[in-house]
Amino acid sequence: MTESLVELVRGAVGESWHRVHVAVVDAEGRLRASSGDPEVVSFIRSSSKPLQALPLVEDGAAERFGLTDAELALCCGSHAGSTRHVAAAESILAKAGCTSEALACGAHAPFDAQARRELEEAGLAPGRLHNNCSGKHAGMLLLARVRGWETDGYQRVEHPVQGRMLAEVARWARVPQEAVGLGTDGCGVATFALPLRHMALAYASLAAAVRAGDPGPARIVTAMTEHPEMVAGEGRLCTELTRVAGGRVFAKVGAEGVYCVGVPGAELGIALKVEDGADRAVGPAIIGVLRELDLISEDDLGRLHTFVFPEVVNTRGETVGQLRPRIRLATPDG
Repeated sequence: MTESLVELVRGAVGESWHRVHVAVVDAEGRLRASSGDPEVVSFIRSSSKPLQALPLVEDGAAERFGLTDAELALCCGSHAGSTRHVAAAESILAKAGCTSEALACGAHAPFDAQARRELEEAGLAPGRLHNNCSGKHAGMLLLARVRGWETDGYQRVEHPVQGRMLAEVARWARVPQEAVGLGTDGCGVATFALPLRHMALAYASLAAAVRAGDPGPARIVTAMTEHPEMVAGEGRLCTELTRVAGGRVFAKVGAEGVYCVGVPGAELGIALKVEDGADRAVGPAIIGVLRELDLISEDDLGRLHTFVFPEVVNTRGETVGQLRPRIRLATPDG
């Protein structure tokens, strides 16, 4: 078995290692490259958000309620809680005829440093709109409205909104709905467990649909690639990777060390899982995989340097170590 790692080097000594599993799949479901165990089962977490946003387009909510592409990108994203992110989430809720009180996600401090500072200076506590998943939740409320479903309890696994999410994930991953494991995500809605290979297949299928001109997938991916700042935020991996790649890929992080990428031009999907769930290993791992596959250039790698080789800093502000990818991919033909 080919093994990939992200290594923490302190001084000249390797100190810690994060094992990485990778699956690279084409739109026909063929495994094109892998590392570790491409069949490892994990929850897809927030990497499912582009799939969960598709019903907004395909069930008519985006058209009926006039969703902008920036708002649609927020529904696909794990945003930073900046002023513009909060404003976009509020706008989606207003179109659904709801307020932030309808959001089932809890509150947490915004990831955006300026937004955190402004709240602290104003003596205000973070609200539900600052939750990185508030765009997804607002989109779910909008979907309930267009389908004529009750909005109360939309987060519960038995609610038709969550049933629609399950059906969409199963459709693109090409697995029976009953084969998808269910759990509760950090924001309170359902999350879905799949083999890594099928996560990659979902992104490959979406990429192929975009290339074929399927209007639903095309709108979702266009929103993500033209408004990458709404998918994550300034200085965050999904946003910067999309910008550097010039829209050649669409990318979405998930919690616990999951990351998925679709490549419409090559009709490929890539999914990885950092085995121990360490967030710090995700950037080096996914960018290392993309470079191994020649999907980003050496120049791109340089522009993403801080994500590929993040520094470890001590309490004095001194750089004392560095994370480094050690990516090795195996192909079926050896």
